[in-house]
Amino acid sequence: MTVQSPIVETQAARPPAQRWGQLITGVLCMVMIANLQYGWTLFVNPINQKYHWGTAAIQVAFSIFIATETWLVPIEGWFVDRFGPRIVVALGGLFVACAWTLNSFASSLWQLYVAAALSGIGAGAVYGTCVGNALKWFPDLRGLAAGLTAAGFGAGTAATVVPIREVILAHGYQSAFLWFGLGQGLIVVLLSRLLRAPQPGDTPKPAARLTHSLRDYAPFEMLRSPVFWLLYLMFVMVAASGLMATAQVAPIARDFGLADKSVDMFFVTATTLSAALVIDNILNGLARPFFGWVSDIIGRENTMAIVFTLGACAYWSLSAFGHAPYMFILFAGLIFFTWGEIFSLFPAIATDTYGSKFATANAGLLYTAKGTAVWVVPVASLIKNYTGTWHWVFVISSIMNLTVALLALFVLKPMRRRITKQG
Repeated sequence: MTVQSPIVETQAARPPAQRWGQLITGVLCMVMIANLQYGWTLFVNPINQKYHWGTAAIQVAFSIFIATETWLVPIEGWFVDRFGPRIVVALGGLFVACAWTLNSFASSLWQLYVAAALSGIGAGAVYGTCVGNALKWFPDLRGLAAGLTAAGFGAGTAATVVPIREVILAHGYQSAFLWFGLGQGLIVVLLSRLLRAPQPGDTPKPAARLTHSLRDYAPFEMLRSPVFWLLYLMFVMVAASGLMATAQVAPIARDFGLADKSVDMFFVTATTLSAALVIDNILNGLARPFFGWVSDIIGRENTMAIVFTLGACAYWSLSAFGHAPYMFILFAGLIFFTWGEIFSLFPAIATDTYGSKFATANAGLLYTAKGTAVWVVPVASLIKNYTGTWHWVFVISSIMNLTVALLALFVLKPMRRRITKQG
């Protein structure tokens, strides 16, 4: 009989340091695609000023981007689960570069829409792969790992939002599309060479304190589960209001008469819109690892109830008090801080519930809820145009967030207990 040394046993149980390298690489890849979504609001007015297509028609491109970014992730996840992350992320980088290059030359709406579809395919390939890889490498800290990875996407624009705006003002929006698109796409391709999936024995056991899966569910098995569709509905409701804020923050600031008003922030003078965009993206990024980490400690549903209630308050407060520059920055920031965490909480709870073997594809199927939610963005513009104010858009957003908070505690929590186990 062979007795294993306690030292060897401890070393085998210790998570390998290389998983942090995988996480960092994934975060950097996410930073490189962040501008495709969170920088889009800076291009809407310049495009409209040049071609006069109307903001509603231009925002259709944003909806197409989100739809292709999300709806193809399950297919991309299927390839990742079988062939590894490297090739999928490399192809994503190529699509990103091609898409923004086409944007720089687009002189018709259909060209803008084609570029949006290409950029969505590229962003989805990178996003779904990096989040899925993080979920697999960190079964003990899924909320934190998914949150840090998603933070790269949420906060990645913060470092470049001002340079992009300056390039647009100095050289035109076409130059911003071309330079940033080529640079970001190339970096993603280079980073893809560092990614790999974990092998058996590379990862620790799932966190015992959380409710987790009794077995691994294949994607089609998950689709037959009522819990999945409840998660999907909740995701759509929160994402719809958050995507509206993401796409419309510049038009809202303009309609409030605040876009070009100067404010002093941290010893720097900037316009209200510029300051809001930087702070929004930082808080959006911070929310993902912070609430992911909180959910690793107190549970996913409890965290959802807390943060979505805060989100409901944030939307209402922006409508009621957001017409002053600093109040606009404060409450817009709180909105971003209370919706961005869905991209850590929902992948983590899906993997807790359905296992890690098919984590990329399963999380990708849930992520398509973002693609469903994005079609509400043009509806928000229609409501505003019909009523003449953003008030009812914010009221509806508040109600949806509060509803999801209640569903998390009183419906999702007992339903998940019936198909999982508590460690």
